[in-house]
Amino acid sequence: MNGNFARLVESGITDCGSCPIQRRAVCAYCQSAELLLLEQMKSYKTYRAGEVITWAGDDQLYVATVVTGVASLSQTLEDGRRQMVGLLLPSDFVGRPGRETALFDVEAATEVVLCRFERKPFEKLLAEVPRLGERMLEMALDELDAAREWMLLLGRKTAREKIASLLSILASRESILLEQAPSDGVSFDLRLTREAMADYLGLTLETVSRQINALKRDGVIELTGKRHVKVADFARLLSETGDDSDGGMVI
Repeated sequence: MNGNFARLVESGITDCGSCPIQRRAVCAYCQSAELLLLEQMKSYKTYRAGEVITWAGDDQLYVATVVTGVASLSQTLEDGRRQMVGLLLPSDFVGRPGRETALFDVEAATEVVLCRFERKPFEKLLAEVPRLGERMLEMALDELDAAREWMLLLGRKTAREKIASLLSILASRESILLEQAPSDGVSFDLRLTREAMADYLGLTLETVSRQINALKRDGVIELTGKRHVKVADFARLLSETGDDSDGGMVI
C-alpha cells in the first residue's frame, strides 16, 4: 500500500483530494459538490493478501473502487475448478450497480484497500449525477476491452507472450496513474508473487521464473530483486506480447 495513503486511512482523515487514483476512478468527472456527496457515503476497508473480498452469489451490499493493491476475479466451476477471468488494479471498479448478487469471486492478490459505497445509495446518486453515469459507462467499456484482452492472453499466447503481456498491462496502468507516457520509461513494483502469476496465466511457477529471467537477460526489462521492474523501452516490451500495432494478435 502507498505508505502516505495507508497512514491517512489509519488516521481516518482521508478525503477525495488526497486519493491517489481519483483522476482515474468512477468519481473522476465529479465536481466539488458531487464529491462531497460521495465523501458522506464512502468508507475504506483493507483486505490482506489471500483474503476473499466477495464470493459469487453473495448479496452485493457494496460497490467499490480499488485504491491500492491487486485483486483477482475468478469463477468456480461445478467440479471445483477455478478459472481466473481478470485482474482488478488501482482505480478499477468492484461490483455492479443494479445487481443484487455478485457474479464472480473477488480475492485480494496483494493487500488491497477499497473505497466502498453502499450499493443502494450509490445507485440513487448514479441516477442523479450524469457525470457519474458517464464515467461508469466509460469504465464498463474499458472492462469489456480488458476481458477480451484476457481471453486472448489465456487462450492463444505463448508463455513468453503471456508474461510480456501481463507486464505491459501493469506498466501501462502505472503510467496512467503517474500521468506519464509509457514510452518515456516506467518503473513499478510487481505486487503479484510469481506463484500468483503462474495461477492467473495458466503456467507453472518454473515457467514464470524462466520467462521473466529470459526477458531480463534479453534486456527487455530490468529487475531489481524479485519485485521491482523497470521498462526503459516500452515499444520493445510490446513487441514481445504477440500483438500488432493495433492491439490484435500477430498471425
